[in-house]
Amino acid sequence: MDLKNRVFQPYLGQFIMIFIDDILIYSKTEDDHDEYLRVVLQIFHEKQLYTKLSKCEFWLREVTFLGHVASVKGIHIDLRKIEAVLEWKQPRNVFEICNFLGLVGYYRRFFESLLLIAAPLAKLLHKRAPFVRTDEQQLSFKKLKSVLTQAPILIQPKCGKEFVVYSDASHVENGSTSYFRPNSDEVLCFRGRVCVPNEFDLRQSIL
Repeated sequence: MDLKNRVFQPYLGQFIMIFIDDILIYSKTEDDHDEYLRVVLQIFHEKQLYTKLSKCEFWLREVTFLGHVASVKGIHIDLRKIEAVLEWKQPRNVFEICNFLGLVGYYRRFFESLLLIAAPLAKLLHKRAPFVRTDEQQLSFKKLKSVLTQAPILIQPKCGKEFVVYSDASHVENGSTSYFRPNSDEVLCFRGRVCVPNEFDLRQSIL
């Protein structure tokens, strides 16, 4: 991975993404894609890098990458990940809660107030907290599984186009939602975090 990052450094974030052994080439047009593909293959040739043709896919309209599915419509969650969450059994210990919240939290930008919904489960991760599952924790677990099936398709911001950010703050959570345009249901992303204890008494204007 380090070698590929160094070799393709000038193009990272422009039309290439690299994760371990995977290289993703993306573009806006077919002409651009043809050019970018030639650049990548030329670098492979010059640096004497090799890859198996059987593991390569070209000219895809939709691609699954790092648990996400990207297409011309936008980005949505890989259905296989949703199925994995739906089949998840009630966590029985701290380790299982960490695994579950880690998977769900990976997709937090798809959901509004996801961390707030997960807060009852997250309380069980505190070192001094007794591991006692209450109705509140069970409801949190079920609700997290439910909202994951309702994830929207996130669209990408377009250069030169207007988009709107709505922000909100309370004594328990700070968050924002980015939309493509006013009064639109086209979501760019959700962001938020649960307040830490020393922030609970702060006024909303400060938050």
